[in-house]
Amino acid sequence: MHDFQFHRPENVAAAVKALKSRPDGKALAGGQSLIPVMKLGLAEPSDLVSLSGLKELLGIRREGKELVVGAGETHASVAGSADVKSAIPVLATLAAHIGDAQVRNRGTLGGSLAHNDPSADYPAAVLALGATIQTDRRKIPADDFLKGLFATALERDEIVVSVRFPVPEKASYEKFPHPASRFALVGVFVAKGPAGIRVAVTGTGGGAFRSKELEAALGKRFAAEAVASVAIPSAGFSSDTYGSAEYRAHLVGVLARRAVEACG
Repeated sequence: MHDFQFHRPENVAAAVKALKSRPDGKALAGGQSLIPVMKLGLAEPSDLVSLSGLKELLGIRREGKELVVGAGETHASVAGSADVKSAIPVLATLAAHIGDAQVRNRGTLGGSLAHNDPSADYPAAVLALGATIQTDRRKIPADDFLKGLFATALERDEIVVSVRFPVPEKASYEKFPHPASRFALVGVFVAKGPAGIRVAVTGTGGGAFRSKELEAALGKRFAAEAVASVAIPSAGFSSDTYGSAEYRAHLVGVLARRAVEACG
């Protein structure tokens, strides 16, 4: 790992200022994604700007028909939040099954979204729930925020502050986890809420995306049987030692049916 300068700003404005003045600097939240990448030599930031403990990034609260979660909240805090369990129970369950205990107690919602790993769980959640990502300067709908493999709409010096999740009528997430990392080999999040019926898929290789085929089928009839005959194209899906592209496409259909059944 290369040498770097470490900064601990007092607030979000100071963090943004530090990033603006250091073109090769990176924001550091929980560090569960960035530090391993640095250890492998795949990233060599000149500066690390810590976001840990910034009060503006903390807090979980219900605001009318929305659940607002601070970007600095850890997976463990989301999993254990009474407000999350009451408003969107599936979000608490999703967070409780991310990685291992160390990852859940250090990794953050904002860090996961900013990194946008193609097998991460939160990207599927924000897409399916029609969430809005609030940064230090603007609001970005989830559909516009995620740009594909490890890519987002964030500017280099832009920081995620919170995420607003519309409370759905019903929602469920089913994941086939990698045996070691617990990342999703395939994950399917189904939600029926203010934005209609939305189905998001993660783990297939190119980043989380919405399945138009599954959404169309469920729009006609919200039942597991409605998606049983939907053909999921495998084009663009990854193949590795854990599963071929065709196998992943098959899993999407299986997990979609389970998710709809779990919705009740």
